[in-house]
Amino acid sequence: MQALVYHSLVVFLRLVTRFFFRTIEVVGRDHIPKVGPVIFVGNHPNSLVDPVMITTTCGRPVHLAARDGLFAMPHLMPILWALGSVPIKRRQDQSGDAKQVDNNEAFRALHAVLARGRAFGIFPEGVTYTDSELQPLKTGAARIALSARAEGIPLVIVPVGLSYRQRDRFRGRVLVQYGRPLVLGPDAKDTREDAKALTAQIELALRALTLNAPDFDTLRVLDCIRRIYVPEERDLSLAEEAEITRRLFAHYEAKRDVKEVQAFYTDVTSYLALLDALGLSDWDLRKPVSRVGWGLRVARHIALLLLEVPLALPGLILHFPILWVATRAGEMVISRDDVRATMRMMIATVGVLVSQAAVGIAIVAFDPTLRGVLRAALVLAFFALSGTAAIRVLQKQAIVRHGLRVLLRILALRGEIDALRQERDALHRRLVSIVEAHIDPSIDRIVKATELR
Repeated sequence: MQALVYHSLVVFLRLVTRFFFRTIEVVGRDHIPKVGPVIFVGNHPNSLVDPVMITTTCGRPVHLAARDGLFAMPHLMPILWALGSVPIKRRQDQSGDAKQVDNNEAFRALHAVLARGRAFGIFPEGVTYTDSELQPLKTGAARIALSARAEGIPLVIVPVGLSYRQRDRFRGRVLVQYGRPLVLGPDAKDTREDAKALTAQIELALRALTLNAPDFDTLRVLDCIRRIYVPEERDLSLAEEAEITRRLFAHYEAKRDVKEVQAFYTDVTSYLALLDALGLSDWDLRKPVSRVGWGLRVARHIALLLLEVPLALPGLILHFPILWVATRAGEMVISRDDVRATMRMMIATVGVLVSQAAVGIAIVAFDPTLRGVLRAALVLAFFALSGTAAIRVLQKQAIVRHGLRVLLRILALRGEIDALRQERDALHRRLVSIVEAHIDPSIDRIVKATELR
């Protein structure tokens, strides 16, 4: 029974995440063993969305190690039961001076999961966070793995990197990266020293799969440098974007004392400040800026928008109030970005289900016959189709609004924008020169030298 409920819930959560996120890119799924005991260890930037992303993308049934406080929430209990979750006590959640934590029962439950050749997921940071860098890892995941290995369970640890673009907004993008498995040999010992050493290995693996910078300002500048470096015609995947940004940060840390690198970083910071002052983004300058070009681009999106509005209108009428409430509630009730997305997803999901159910019940109540049931099914199918069109319309109207804003700035600030475009081209040439001078040419390049102008 629980297995049927689990698979039904996972299918439902896949639909929810495809609705909530515009793009979900999964990389490295071939690193996941198809059979045998596995521990998924992931970073934890987005509250309850993180375990959902692992559960819906790994291709295997996954039990979850969740903090015990979640099991006290009645609205989460059925979901936690269906997912086969195991409560884990955290020291920081306990009261009293000693704050002793006994997780022996939880360890036994997770060992039983592994002994059956199954998988479970855990987030060794212990908390969700809004910082720009991976948080210090707790040793719990390593201790579970080592104690299970000591019992003769030949498990592997698969690191999972979760990276979100605009994580607290509807229709954002998310990258899920599964890394190479860490295999525990038969000589692994369940000791404090080995737990610390394994935790350090897990941290290195997660840092290789996530974006880490000392602050968001540095991350923003390096992300802009990545955009300046990549040619306009080159369309990168989320994984390639993340890898280039990671390499830029690693090289910047190693070369930040070089005067040429310092000067370039300062000039990119000034370039971003000018863009902010004009209300533009670097994306707006990636291609040659012209009034005619932007005008045609905006006109094309307006035409497509008008064509889809008739189909989208019923979905907008039914669903827009729900999306508005979910968005406003996320902004007004929750101040933390890492929890806001979870609240929005839950409110939107429940709201859509309730509204659809209300429509179906009303139709059947008016005509309680087989014809009424069929009519309700057809109406709900139409609303699902219309809801999809409504999402596309909402996305396009955002594109149109941004395009009109840029077009007005082109008309009013043509000279300033032309100067910024020239500055961007100069920054690109300087960056290519810096890369050629300071980066080992034997490193395999995501963007080949022949693609750079």
